[in-house]
Amino acid sequence: MNNGLPCRNSIGCYKERTDIIAILREKFTDEELRKAFSGTPKSRIERIIESIKMKSDQIFVIHEHHANRLHFDLRLEIDGVLKSWAVPKGPSMNPQEKRLAIMAEDHPLDYATFEGIIPEGIYGAGKVVIWDNGKFEIRDGNLGKGRLTLIFYGKKLKGEFALAKMSGKEKEWLLIKKADEYADYHFVLKTVLKA
Repeated sequence: MNNGLPCRNSIGCYKERTDIIAILREKFTDEELRKAFSGTPKSRIERIIESIKMKSDQIFVIHEHHANRLHFDLRLEIDGVLKSWAVPKGPSMNPQEKRLAIMAEDHPLDYATFEGIIPEGIYGAGKVVIWDNGKFEIRDGNLGKGRLTLIFYGKKLKGEFALAKMSGKEKEWLLIKKADEYADYHFVLKTVLKA
């Protein structure tokens, strides 16, 4: 606890109360803050989380891709396209597991809703289904720096993650769940389709 405020990773953990107020003022109007902070303590937290979710307009999708080898495609809406990474073992909600994410070609935004079969003879041939989707926000960093702190608001993928480029590599990144209230140290990835 800091200054009587709980340290919550969904908002960020800051040492000074004034930092939290400054962050909230950057993200929300005075009217939104008044609505978010009215009510009991539990409802305040729920309203803050809902407000943050609504402020995030960027979409993400994770495709479960049954090609030659099962893998998962992480796609983030950045700069009007879906920036994409192939994640061979799929994402994990366990902070102790680092997942390789290989940067792939950008996809158009409408690909976020694609599910179906990519025909034989075409790159990536096989079944594709949506494993998870929702909104996300970039909390810190950028692609140029090779490091992003992301907050996911999905059905399966929730909370804070780091997506960091591996040193000396061109396309290899790591996707790592941060230790927050959504972390699951016993996480087992379950596919939508049977292999």
